[in-house]
Amino acid sequence: MKKVFTFCLLLLSGIIAKAQDTDDYIAEHVEYAQGLMRDHKIPASVILAVAIHESAAGNSKIAQHLNNHFGVKGPNNSTEIRSSYRDYLNADESYSHFVEIMETREPFNNLFAKYDQYDYKGWTYGIRRCGYARSRSWASQVIGLIKKYELYQYDERPEGYEEPVYASPVHRRSRSRRTTKTYTVKSGDNLSIIAKKKGTTVKKLMQKNGMKKVNLKPGQKIKF
Repeated sequence: MKKVFTFCLLLLSGIIAKAQDTDDYIAEHVEYAQGLMRDHKIPASVILAVAIHESAAGNSKIAQHLNNHFGVKGPNNSTEIRSSYRDYLNADESYSHFVEIMETREPFNNLFAKYDQYDYKGWTYGIRRCGYARSRSWASQVIGLIKKYELYQYDERPEGYEEPVYASPVHRRSRSRRTTKTYTVKSGDNLSIIAKKKGTTVKKLMQKNGMKKVNLKPGQKIKF
């Protein structure tokens, strides 16, 4: 029983230490991220959150051995690990190179005209759409880190700033599902009755279902 209790304490302390690691990581890099924000107009919250996500708050192998905090691929001179990721002299160089990528490479450089330094959601969605990550959940994960650690507090937002509202991918998928619903024809139904029930017109139903005649059969599926 004592061994089990000791193991649980060690496990719990490991979890706490891991959470503290992220806070320490933020404290270590926030000043440099803010400097980049002021010079280049990219939210410090985004810079920090992408680094936390891509480097596991500085705990990943490429962060430890290559000083690579943003998952940037390229040649390296490491004799400690074999990797397809490039190396940097230090973490600050990795941070600066991430911002350089945003400024000099298409289509990332188009984001500066679309979003200001306070719009962390716009920047995160934009970076994802430009191909920085393949995972569709990447943007929501990065935004989740910004909210969890309240990284937006480092963006120096002006008083009264209101965040732009963006439709989430979940909402777009929901709209897509609604447009493909079907109705099963019952005995006595006709297109006029179905159109009235579903708030549409006979013409639209015929076009959506590729129908040339109005005849229906019980059990037939009609898209609306």
